[in-house]
Amino acid sequence: MSDSLERLFKAVTAAKDLDPARSRTAKLFHRGQAKMAKKLAEEAIEVVIDAVNGQTEAVVRESADLLYNLMVVWVAAGVHPQDVWAEMDRREKLLGIAEKMPKVSEKGSNKASKMPAKAFVRARQPVGRAGRVRMAAGTRARKRR
Repeated sequence: MSDSLERLFKAVTAAKDLDPARSRTAKLFHRGQAKMAKKLAEEAIEVVIDAVNGQTEAVVRESADLLYNLMVVWVAAGVHPQDVWAEMDRREKLLGIAEKMPKVSEKGSNKASKMPAKAFVRARQPVGRAGRVRMAAGTRARKRR
């Protein structure tokens, strides 16, 4: 899978300087990072809508569009796939591959850095059919804004 994404990254990098009249990729780069970010967000929303509606084939198609637009944003931001793979490896060592790193608080502290990885994983295991998450003792769930 990462080979396909590496090839896509290289193709996007090569296409960014082409004629915007002939290349959709070059046109995105010509329009700037705000347009690139908007396209990425649009594709993510389309994936979500199709997933919620149970449209598996549409999720596949929109996911391919999402990955394309993610590569465009990476190239524009100077991010290389190897950087992302290295971050994923680092996170896997801390929490396991199927866990997401907790957000850093406003004070710059990271709850995961103060909690052993096994305890953090246990604290985030879902309970019940509603997908609620059991929080570690002494922690509060943050409201999303």
